[in-house]
Amino acid sequence: MSNPNPRTVKCPTCSQPVVWAPESRWRPFCSERCKLIDLGAWADEAYRVPGREPLADDLPPGADPRN
Repeated sequence: MSNPNPRTVKCPTCSQPVVWAPESRWRPFCSERCKLIDLGAWADEAYRVPGREPLADDLPPGADPRN
């Protein structure tokens, strides 16, 4: 059953509208190019998940906390 008013979202890379449907192959991206740009940004560590530095108690015995 097809939705007459499909949801659209903005491509995270270029902000183009993307129809959120199974037919949208690269969703949430508008294209493979935008998907690969985003993947490259993750690989280059341009995006980071926030966290805290490990405490000495978090490390196994003998581990170097600087690595």
